[in-house]
Amino acid sequence: MLERMTENRIDLEEFATLPEAAAVRLLLTCCASPAWARALAARRPFASIEELLRAADAELGVLSETEIDQALAGHPRIGDRPDSADSAREQAAMATAEAGVRAAIAAGNREYEAKFGHVYLVCATGRSPEQLRATLTERLGNDPATERRIVREELTKINRIRLRRLLNSGGTQ
Repeated sequence: MLERMTENRIDLEEFATLPEAAAVRLLLTCCASPAWARALAARRPFASIEELLRAADAELGVLSETEIDQALAGHPRIGDRPDSADSAREQAAMATAEAGVRAAIAAGNREYEAKFGHVYLVCATGRSPEQLRATLTERLGNDPATERRIVREELTKINRIRLRRLLNSGGTQ
């Protein structure tokens, strides 16, 4: 079990029996919000991965904006060097991005951060560099309230992917 935890893979039954601090540490590999990780760990055990995902969604939905900012801080910019295996896997398509697309995303990231005050967050899994650039360009037209709602939606998608991977259930939704 220890080796699988090192690889950030565990089954639902093992997850239920972890000491709370260990469960929180593991959940923080999915989402960098301490409040989210503590709340989700406290709700164990879960009867199914779907129950866990619903609980994760609900906890994300009630996070304060400060906690959302902490969750965002756990994500690298799209196109920057990934800081974790999850980020590297999620942004894999960026490794093949043409220089022009990479430069446009870097410029868009700077503009986005200047406008909204946080990193541009998008669920990059399965998306091409061109799609990521187009989404960034589109989202630059949003007002701050709309963008914060979209950020929560994107965090939900990312958390679901990471929780499924963490709990050996596969899938990308």
